[in-house]
Amino acid sequence: MRGRSTAWLPHSNRRGLSDPESQGRIKVWFAQHAAVGGYDAETIQRTWEIIEAFGSYGFCKALALHGVDCVIGAGPGPMSARMALRGARPGVTCAVPEGGVREFLAEKPVVALPGVGKATARTLCEHGLDTLGRVAAAPLSTLQRLVGAKAGRELHEKANGVDRGRVVPNAVSRSLATERPFGRDELDPDRHRRALLSAAGELGARLRAVEKVCRTLTLTVRYADLSSTTRSRTLGETTAHSAALTRTAYGLYEALGLQRARVRAIVLRAEALGPADQASHQLTFDPVDEKVRRIEEVADRVRAKFGPGALKPGTLAA
Repeated sequence: MRGRSTAWLPHSNRRGLSDPESQGRIKVWFAQHAAVGGYDAETIQRTWEIIEAFGSYGFCKALALHGVDCVIGAGPGPMSARMALRGARPGVTCAVPEGGVREFLAEKPVVALPGVGKATARTLCEHGLDTLGRVAAAPLSTLQRLVGAKAGRELHEKANGVDRGRVVPNAVSRSLATERPFGRDELDPDRHRRALLSAAGELGARLRAVEKVCRTLTLTVRYADLSSTTRSRTLGETTAHSAALTRTAYGLYEALGLQRARVRAIVLRAEALGPADQASHQLTFDPVDEKVRRIEEVADRVRAKFGPGALKPGTLAA
């Protein structure tokens, strides 16, 4: 798109490109806005593939060409890189050297460590463990007494620079999620169900695109008062079938029994992903089910060629 795509994306979407769970939502947004701009489906798809491949790090380099601030943090592992990012500033990369993680962490407040919440930090500070250096020097038994056996061991390891996180190139996320925010707090159950239909359809398409199936579906409903309700359901069989995901999503929603709830957003998450080629499917003699699955395969090919909005259920097109 003649170099426009980088500046074209809002900052929140540019940052979300590093998160596989956000890429589906951003792809839909990008395709819709590009189509409005008059670009054909082939150009939109080709441009999106470049954007998706760039991810967040590539965008740091691309955005520099447009004078947009970006920061980079680097380290021997994911945890140290994440914490280094907080100390970076535009134009200056913060890098933690190999073997220097413990020294880098020593003076930082305990709440800065990923995974340490306010309650845990308060407990540690009450016992004089307000920096990661002091946590690292504390006996393991003391930490386990304060925050629990497992949490205490993890805290002790991280404060001492032991990062068990790993970066797996091109790995598929262990879950996929999509969100449907409403422009205003929504009371209408029909609009809620339309959002669920749209979200389940997107999840199914994304699962099939990466040849995965899910075992669990989780629904989160966010309300106007900033509270939320989350419910999960284990599927009868692993699937990437949009119709099955939609039925489960409807069931989760109906089980909430909402009465004139002011809903701000609906989030649907597919979890416990596994390879599609290892999944089993219960054969039926229902011709409708087989017909729907064949239509789904054709629809996937059409969307891959002409964009995600090329085909949609009639309910969503109205």
